[in-house]
Amino acid sequence: MALLNSNGKPVEDHLFKPSSEKLNAELVSRPSLSYWQSVWIRLRQNKLAMFGLFTMMGLTVMAIIGPWISPHSIATPNYSMVNQPPSLEYWFGTDALGRDMFARTWYGARISLFVGLVAALIDCIVGIIYGGVSGYKGGRTDSVMMRIVEILYGLPYLLVVILLMVIMGPGLLTIIIALTITGWVGMARIVRGQVLSLKQNEYVLASKVFGASTNHIIRRSLLPNTMGPIIIQMTLTVPTAIFAEAFLSFLGLGISAPYASWGSLAEDGLSSILTGNWWRLFFPAFFISLTMYAFNVFGDGLQDAIDPKTRGK
Repeated sequence: MALLNSNGKPVEDHLFKPSSEKLNAELVSRPSLSYWQSVWIRLRQNKLAMFGLFTMMGLTVMAIIGPWISPHSIATPNYSMVNQPPSLEYWFGTDALGRDMFARTWYGARISLFVGLVAALIDCIVGIIYGGVSGYKGGRTDSVMMRIVEILYGLPYLLVVILLMVIMGPGLLTIIIALTITGWVGMARIVRGQVLSLKQNEYVLASKVFGASTNHIIRRSLLPNTMGPIIIQMTLTVPTAIFAEAFLSFLGLGISAPYASWGSLAEDGLSSILTGNWWRLFFPAFFISLTMYAFNVFGDGLQDAIDPKTRGK
């Protein structure tokens, strides 16, 4: 039924429809989202990835404040409270020397997370520089640099670690060097592949024509367009480094007593399973598993958010 005006004549429908100029003006005035803003919106919609993110944040906070919350020392023995189960006084129980497992677990989190983050950062820096130069130069330079990567990739990891332990002695610095001496090759391969696919684009060729240096082209034109895969690789490198440090500490090649990481705590607690002191192994093993799970689900969610194939979804 048509609407009538005061004179009894039908009102035209177009009077109630917004003009195309008005619609265009609304679209222009609407703020546009940047690439990383749209990535964040898609990431927030992934509940599992957000769980991983908040779990990582919670673990980091507890690693900082956890040892201070406990009223007990992380290193001072208390032989009158040996192997006490979790209680109101000792929230995670005590170990074979009566030391508080709550304080030691969160101090171990500091060591494990620090090793993981530092190893991932070094891998990122070395891998970006090496892979960027290799992919951009191409030709003989790329061939020689990739042969070096293949040699390092083929080295027995555990043998390299043991040799470093013999030469340098066990310690935190030795573990970081052992994790990064060959850990950067994966990042280098990813960056090289991205640079090879991007360096033939018009904006890179234009930079060459205008006389831009190699450093400028890599830093300003190529690397910003490879940040997505780099960030994803970093989120997956951290749990790998944490697990590797835990494995080395479990073998007795980690940080020296009386301080400990999650791996050395798990190694100490393994022998107590038969005696019923389950908490000594449960808590470090649980937090190792939780940390690796959180980083991996966050990395998977970040990969889905960054992947260009899913932008329109």
